[in-house]
Amino acid sequence: MTPDLTSLAQPGARIAVRVTPRASRARIEPGEPLRVYVTVAPEGGKANEAVRKLLAKALGVAPGRLTLVRGQTGREKLFEIS
Repeated sequence: MTPDLTSLAQPGARIAVRVTPRASRARIEPGEPLRVYVTVAPEGGKANEAVRKLLAKALGVAPGRLTLVRGQTGREKLFEIS
């Protein structure tokens, strides 16, 4: 189940996440930073896109409003809401 993170959905807000690819199921665990689990492999940006879509759903914003600011190739990522 995806947690309700709509309270974090402020323009300009930055959200730190720690990503675990190839998980058994996609989910988000609250904490600092947020723990995001996705089922896809980190190849060709597929995991980043899966994280962006899952995070956007939890925040109640369009995926296009989330920009990956830092962490393109690492597990620690920083997203910004536009």
